[in-house]
Amino acid sequence: MTASTMRTGTTGPLLLGVRHHGPGSARAVRAALDAAGPTAVLIEGPPEGDALLPLAADERMSPPVALLAHAVDDPGRASFWPMAEFSPEWVAIRWALAHGAEVRFIDLPATHTLAMAKDPTWRDGEGEEADGGDTDGQGYGLRVDPIAVLAETAGYDDPERWWEDVIEHRGTGAAPNGPPGAGDLGPGAGEPDPLAVFSGLADAMAALRETYGHGGHDRDLVREAHMRLQLRAARKAHGDGVAVVCGAWHVPALAEKTTVTADRALLKGLPKVRTDVTWVPWTHRRLARHSGYGAGIDSPGWYGHLFSAPDRPVERWMTKVAGLLRDEDRTVSSAHVIEAVRLAGTLAAMRGRPLAGLTETVDAVRAVMCEGSDVPLGLITDRLIIGDALGEVPDSAPAVPLQRDLTRLQRTLRLKPEALERELDLDLRKDTDAARSRLLHRLRLLGVDWGEPSGGRAGTGTFREGWRLRWEPELHVKVAEAGVWGTTVLAAATARARADAASATALAEITALAERCLLAGLPDALPVVMRALADRAALDADVGHLAQALPALARSLRYGDVRSTDTAALAKVATGLALRICVGLPPACTGLDADGADEMRGHLDAVHTAVRLLPGTADGSGDTGEDVTARWAAVLHRLAARDSVPGVIRGRAARLLLDDGRLAPDEAARLMGLALSPGTPPAGAAAWIEGFVGGGTSHPGGGMLLVHDERLLGLVDAWLTGVPAEAFTDVLPLLRRTFSAYEPGVRRTLGELVRRGPSPQGPSRAGAAPPGFAAGLDERRADAVLPLLRLLLGAAGDDDNELLGAGR
Repeated sequence: MTASTMRTGTTGPLLLGVRHHGPGSARAVRAALDAAGPTAVLIEGPPEGDALLPLAADERMSPPVALLAHAVDDPGRASFWPMAEFSPEWVAIRWALAHGAEVRFIDLPATHTLAMAKDPTWRDGEGEEADGGDTDGQGYGLRVDPIAVLAETAGYDDPERWWEDVIEHRGTGAAPNGPPGAGDLGPGAGEPDPLAVFSGLADAMAALRETYGHGGHDRDLVREAHMRLQLRAARKAHGDGVAVVCGAWHVPALAEKTTVTADRALLKGLPKVRTDVTWVPWTHRRLARHSGYGAGIDSPGWYGHLFSAPDRPVERWMTKVAGLLRDEDRTVSSAHVIEAVRLAGTLAAMRGRPLAGLTETVDAVRAVMCEGSDVPLGLITDRLIIGDALGEVPDSAPAVPLQRDLTRLQRTLRLKPEALERELDLDLRKDTDAARSRLLHRLRLLGVDWGEPSGGRAGTGTFREGWRLRWEPELHVKVAEAGVWGTTVLAAATARARADAASATALAEITALAERCLLAGLPDALPVVMRALADRAALDADVGHLAQALPALARSLRYGDVRSTDTAALAKVATGLALRICVGLPPACTGLDADGADEMRGHLDAVHTAVRLLPGTADGSGDTGEDVTARWAAVLHRLAARDSVPGVIRGRAARLLLDDGRLAPDEAARLMGLALSPGTPPAGAAAWIEGFVGGGTSHPGGGMLLVHDERLLGLVDAWLTGVPAEAFTDVLPLLRRTFSAYEPGVRRTLGELVRRGPSPQGPSRAGAAPPGFAAGLDERRADAVLPLLRLLLGAAGDDDNELLGAGR
């Protein structure tokens, strides 16, 4: 029995070879099932999902959705079988349920596929993903692309365009006389025989399988053996009234005559793992991805339109595009729509296509509605060609207890999962927003990154919190993985925090965990974390580690009050860390090389910011905070005055004291004068300048100090002009790093100040006029740059007369 005769429906089962997620294939499957009326429908998919198939008829089930199978003992090992409204498998399932036909899956069970994904013996495909996907002739993971071979045979240079012309445009208004190659797979659209296209496609795939075998995938042989066994069992129960919907690549293998013994031999000894299966929502954006859990469809929104449009798909599509552009306040009239439809049709005729495809419609929209711009076209691609659809699954679908609790919380807090990224601004003074914040922080602690904080909390705190939310389908896997920690989000987050505290090895890890516990509102986990923090802090004598740990504790103390959290124990630990840093920091800052000094300067900035956030330091209330602040100021004074400390640290300490009002301007000028004196090596002086006026985590605008204090600017200018020529090259990189970090406006203002010289009224602060400024231009020094200018401008000859005075 040949592959073609098996598809006629007169003898043997009805083998319907499809391309997954193809609207043309979906329409053809529906027409074939209506014509043949089988009593059983077999579908390529995991048999563990058979019990879930009736849910497809639930009115609350809205595609795109996916079957999720994951290992019971390792939920992170998972596979998806996505289905959209235009997927042939989904159409076949809905048809069978509506007509009372038996429907079940016949692919290799997930218990084997999940185990094989971790077994190197079965990793025989290049780039293959454990996503439940199938090599259906699309070339995913195949060493040969069957569609590309067929398209090349038909004279096409684009496999996607060939498939769209021959299959996807069937029944959408294509002319009966299709493009070259269309007749090879059966009659064009409008022909009476709904099975002809499957017969032609089966013959084409049979020829390819004769040439290329299994395409380089041994696993396909095992899958096809299992499908043949399931097909035999169905035929015993239903005779020839059986229809099979599978990837077109598998049709020749299912039509092949083999023995039961041979097929069972291929399945013998396969690895196994216990699995659970459920339905989960899917998105068009995930369908459009070729890796991970995606299905590799470039234009799911366009495919969905082709499947749902009853007629005139191009006209209806252009109307959708016009509506979207109008919603974005772009001027699009009915005349634009008419002209775009005409242009798309003309382009299709010029290119020999039966109907305008996505390429023609995009070209027409760009030319007519977007005026040649790709900017609005990007919006059309994102919203319509790809689409932002997110499926829904009824509550009756199986789910882990943690997922059910999360769903309940999402409804209670009115946080609906959405495929599009959206901003969420929370006011923590409101009960609902505070609860939303706790939920998002608990999920992040569990590794379920539904929300990402947008913007950090800088300065002295805020009652507002920003989030970026986007729900991705694989988060269902993350929720299943987190289910081992508890049956509710609160219980799971608490258990996870306790476990992380017990396993953390670095002090900074525990302090960060303490901060997350406060943000997430986990009072039962905080005592365990605090004990681990106290133990680790007592044993860690590294000042760098203590400095890394303190900022997270200070933030926790500052913002814990917003959530009405008791932070007394945390305050005690934070104060102890700060005092230990005050004792150990001066010795730790001596004898450092350049890299170590830069790292320590970062610690200095972080600790300074943290000390200012400790309780009692902002308004003078609280003896403990005042004591820490005074101790810290004393440490900065010692660092600023100690010659054995690297210049970058001494300069930073002086700057921090000056900004806090604990160092008089005259004293700051004196320290700068000492650091920039002729007796200081140029490299050491440049490092001091980097620390004093360079940017940092707590002082990103260091250049503004020079803008507003001409005396300090004069000191820098005088030192810079006095650097010996042989040393200038050595200090130039450090100076460039310092001043290039300034904002462009600050650099421009400093340049104008230096060019202008001192103000007629004298310096902005009391004292003598700053040195280093000149009343007029030094022509000799200005002319020294002429050779460089000639090189940059490409001026020929040695005569510089024409350049003399160019800058005067």
